Amino acid sequence: MTAVPTPQPSDDAVTALLRSQDGVASRAQLVDVGCEPHDIERMLRRHQVFVALPGVYITHNGPRTWQQRAWVAVLSCWPAALAGTSALRADNGPGVRGFDEGDPIEVAVDVARTVQDKPDVRVRRMAGMAARTRWNASPPRLRQEEAVLDVVAGLAREWDVIEALAAAVRSRRTTADRLASALTARHRFPRRTWIARILADVAAGTASVLEHGYLDRVERAHGLPAADRQQADRVAGGRIYRDAPYSAYDLQVELDGYLDHSALTERDRDLERDLETATTGRRSVRLGWGQVYDRPCRTAALIARLLVLGGWEGEPTPCSPTCPIGDH
Repeated sequence: MTAVPTPQPSDDAVTALLRSQDGVASRAQLVDVGCEPHDIERMLRRHQVFVALPGVYITHNGPRTWQQRAWVAVLSCWPAALAGTSALRADNGPGVRGFDEGDPIEVAVDVARTVQDKPDVRVRRMAGMAARTRWNASPPRLRQEEAVLDVVAGLAREWDVIEALAAAVRSRRTTADRLASALTARHRFPRRTWIARILADVAAGTASVLEHGYLDRVERAHGLPAADRQQADRVAGGRIYRDAPYSAYDLQVELDGYLDHSALTERDRDLERDLETATTGRRSVRLGWGQVYDRPCRTAALIARLLVLGGWEGEPTPCSPTCPIGDH
């Protein structure tokens, strides 16, 4: 009787699999393309592949690229998808604000599973994860708006939240409307109402949240006189500016609510310089998100100086025991 040869895995299929995943593959995937256990053992003996994590292999034993680390993380927890800043890094490339290339890879798995963190892998359980994932991405990852909301949920400062939302829309990988829809679908989310208002402003191109922030955090909190606020909004360059005119003191404060034009941090530096310059005699200033939400006390002190130049005889008051307004 002639022996029937044992089918061999297709070298082309194995090569194609590894090439498509940056040199990383799981044991299950190798079996799917025809490998038997002894074939995988042979590949290990010949140093064609190395163990990256249990059940996951990589074609070299040296330093791994970020993309290879991402593949290892996803496959070691399969079915899984890149989440949070890791998903944003996969979409946007290196240089994502607030992202450290050396941080563990974040992955999401279904809430019903009990997958634990692994070396270089941080796991989070997520309800409805399958519908929120781009499975055809390489590696699979949460949709942009889902990843953005995950990042935003972990930010403490409102200014950082605003910048993260603005950067997401500015990247053109998602929209304010898609972010708002994803937010609505979340059962629990910190500062949901406020974030929904920010996204509504982004979608409409207005600055109503910024206007309210100025009134509440800068003007009222520090005892400044009330602006007239009778002027209608005016359109300039496709955006609506909300103005706070102090007619009695010859001062016009304009609130610049651009959220998708240029990097907020760069624009913020320009606006801060404008405010400093105004204290030397200019009678019109433009304020942005950073001055209202990140530095309201400093902003109030400088606006007070401008009001005094226009004849105001009052003094700003501290908003809290720790308010530094008396230092300015």
